[in-house]
Order: sequence, then C-alpha cells, then structure tokens
Amino acid sequence: MRNRVLRDHATAYLLLLPTLLLVGVFHLFAIFYAFYISLHKWSILKESYLGLANYAALITDPEFRQALVVTVWYVIGTVPVGLAIALGVAVTLFRPIRARGFFRTLFFLPYVTSLVAAAAVWEWMYNPDYGVINLLLTRAGLPPLRWLLEPTGVFRLALDPIGIALPEWAAGPSLALVSIIIMSIWSGLGFNVIVYLAGLGSIPRELQEAARVDGASEWQVFRRITFPLLSPTTFFLVVIAVIRAFQAFNQIYVMSPNDPTTRTLTMFIFQEFYASSRVGYGAAAAMALFVILLILTVAQMRYGQEKVHYE
Repeated sequence: MRNRVLRDHATAYLLLLPTLLLVGVFHLFAIFYAFYISLHKWSILKESYLGLANYAALITDPEFRQALVVTVWYVIGTVPVGLAIALGVAVTLFRPIRARGFFRTLFFLPYVTSLVAAAAVWEWMYNPDYGVINLLLTRAGLPPLRWLLEPTGVFRLALDPIGIALPEWAAGPSLALVSIIIMSIWSGLGFNVIVYLAGLGSIPRELQEAARVDGASEWQVFRRITFPLLSPTTFFLVVIAVIRAFQAFNQIYVMSPNDPTTRTLTMFIFQEFYASSRVGYGAAAAMALFVILLILTVAQMRYGQEKVHYE
C-alpha cells in the first residue's frame, strides 16, 4: 500500500514537472535575475555593482513619481468604473430579454479582439481632425476636443470655463489618459461581464423569489441579496483588474507613447530599458512595480476576504 502511494505521488510530480520547469525558468528565475540586474549599472552589458543605488535614485526621480501618479489615476479610472459598468450590463443580460445570446457575444467581442488593433482604431476615432468622435460632437453642437493630444487635466478642463481655477495637483488625469481609460474599459468589459454572469447564475433564485414575495423591490433584492452574494465574484475581479491595470502597456504604447501625462510605470520601465538603455535602472523600476503589486494583492487577499460572503 505504501509503495502504491509513493508511486502515485511520483507520477503526480512527474506530470507537474513540465509546468514547474516553465514557472521556475520564466517566472521565478526571471524575478531573481531582474533583481540581480537592478543592483548593477547595466546598459548593454553589466558594468559595475551599485547595490541599492538604483532604488535610491528611483525615490528622488520626479519622472518615476509622475509615472506612479499616472498609474494610480489609470487604476482608479479603470477598475471601479469598469466593474460598475460590467455589473450593470451583466444584470441586464441575465434577464430574459430578446436576443440575449447576441448581446452577450457582442459585449465579449472587444475582449477577444487584438488589443493593438483595437487601440489603433480608437486612436483614429480620437483624431482631432478627422476622427469620428469629434465629428459626432460637432454635429451635436459641441466643441471638438484634442483627446489624445490634450495634456490638461480633465477637472481643470471642466472648471476653467466657469471661472474656477485649480492648482496643478488638483487638475486630475489628463484628457489623453482619460481617453485611454475609456478604451481600456471597453476592451476589458467582456471578460468582466462573463464572470459576473457566471456569478449571477450561481445565486439561488429561491432567495430572490422569497424576498419578492415578502414585498421587496427589485432594488432591495439586488442590494440585500444579489450584490452581497456576488461578493466572491467581485473580489476576484477586483484583484485581477488591479493587477491588469498596473500592467497595462499595449494600448498606451499605441495610442500615446510620448506624452508624459500618459506614461505609466510600465511605459517608464519600457523607456528606461529600450530608449535610454539603462537596463539596471529599468530593472529597479520593474522590481518596484512588482513589490507594489505584491503588497496590494496581499492587502486585498487579507482584508478583502472579510467582506466576502460565500453563503
């Protein structure tokens, strides 16, 4: 009996070996090697050992701090807004409406579309001269906007015409960044909707029907029963969405590669690696991003579980 158990364990580990090798080489080894690079002055080749000097330089680097602020704005703009829209769409598509399958497919298509191709199309739509969005604005009697070419904060753009002047720190994310946020919400909507639909399907209908029999309105049913029982789904999507938002790159690189107001941490790392050839400094920034994501994920796993209702 003992030999059989050992043989089964050996077979299981043997089957897991290819995956463990891939994870070890392309994830764990890559992390440790990136940390090793970050401790050196490293351009094309390793030059000299610097210790934590690259990390000390990051703390005082105004471009890194600005990239961090831009990233935070991007996360704030995409995660709560994107999930709120996805929840509303999912609740609507969960009801027995006509052509429900067609609309579910329609909302999922952006997620399976090439992100680079979609970003290129949105860049054309945002063009201030011949883009379709400005065309619709002018036909509606509204002034055209510069969209991806506008570095001014959206709060300042909204309040300046009525005579309210805001300081620079309160100007908000640039219109260029908000334009990318809109595109990112559109692109990721399908995934969030599908996951929410799966969560809605797992809720016992008897609980909702019992609440309706007791006289609860649809809003009360959603607030008191549906939304609390969706907390595991929401928790999962929040964790995934935060990680995905911090790692966003393709759409930013395609739509606005040179604007400091849209330069997130991933763009900062990319430019340090390839534009400035400061590989060691870029690796230090990458490790800083890794630590930020690790801390946020652990905090969400630790404190978010308290708000999750599994029954």
